[in-house]
Amino acid sequence: MKEKVIVGMSGGIDSSVAALLLKQQGYDVIGITLKHLPDDLSENHGKTCCSIDDINDARMAAYSLEVPHYTISVMEEFNKYVIDYFISTYSEGRTPSPCVVCDEKVKIKKLIEVADKMGAKYISTGHYSKKSIDNLLLWDKNNGKDQTYMLYRLDKKVIDRFIFPLESYTKPEIREIARNNNIHVHAKPDSQGICFAPNGYIEFLEKMIGSQIEEGNYIDTNGNIVGRHKGYQLYTVGQRKGLGLNIGHPNFVLEIRPETNDVVVGEFEKLLIDRVEVTNEKFHVNIEEIINTELIARPRFSSRGLKGKLKRNMNDQRLCFIFNERNAENSNGQHIVFYKENELIGGGEISISTNNDWYIKYKFY
Repeated sequence: MKEKVIVGMSGGIDSSVAALLLKQQGYDVIGITLKHLPDDLSENHGKTCCSIDDINDARMAAYSLEVPHYTISVMEEFNKYVIDYFISTYSEGRTPSPCVVCDEKVKIKKLIEVADKMGAKYISTGHYSKKSIDNLLLWDKNNGKDQTYMLYRLDKKVIDRFIFPLESYTKPEIREIARNNNIHVHAKPDSQGICFAPNGYIEFLEKMIGSQIEEGNYIDTNGNIVGRHKGYQLYTVGQRKGLGLNIGHPNFVLEIRPETNDVVVGEFEKLLIDRVEVTNEKFHVNIEEIINTELIARPRFSSRGLKGKLKRNMNDQRLCFIFNERNAENSNGQHIVFYKENELIGGGEISISTNNDWYIKYKFY
């Protein structure tokens, strides 16, 4: 009997080819498309992975591959775990990672639930990822499409059921396979940006919490007012463009202070730090065995990796990552993912204290 596999089909080229490859390998493929958004937020074909047209593309791809296809609503879960989190994180002056949260709490969780109900042993998606025999995700540093960062919070028991048919392919190769097999989305552009905010996070936040957004002051690191901003929720640490400041030199957002509605700006050098606290951590190995071991950290999806070591604060056991070199890739709320060589071993959320005393005077081990 063929093994059943539930394939999350977004209507894009990657998941469509994933379904094709699995069928060619002899699996009993069932296509599932998750409807994340209400219709008024789903009319952005080509900009997101969740539009009404994308759902239709997934249905057509499944039909052409002669595999059954179902559309399942996850709007309630998506609103609770992703959209509410996104809004509250910006309201706290931090930077969210909605795709990481969605994969953990909505998308992959739902695919596992469906697999269990349908008696399927495996799940699959169009992610460009690999895994080891020990069910650790493997970072392919040479593949710019590698998506292990997004999946770092998945339990090993979930990874055990995951098949990654695209693990050895590049995007041009996937497009060629789609074209050669007459999959109609072979020339479809990659989705861009945040699925529920296709025109950018600023427009989305203004729509959702516009009444809570008020103008405030830009201040320098000495507390001097240097200009006016449009609302602290609309900025992220590290931002340079769109500040509207003309004070003779480039300025970057250094800190966001919700309690006073101030946005601190300054020179790029002030963004460079060599350590962050790691909170809400999720590890797939014994964390005590990797303390003081050199690891590679990715503080954002686009990071090519930065070396350093995990440390514990001897006074209060807080977890800290100390980089070998100062860098400007970190922002409060972003997720930082750790690798031992190319094995993904865990990660957590970045917390950068505005009072660095605990970094300086506390001892680490």
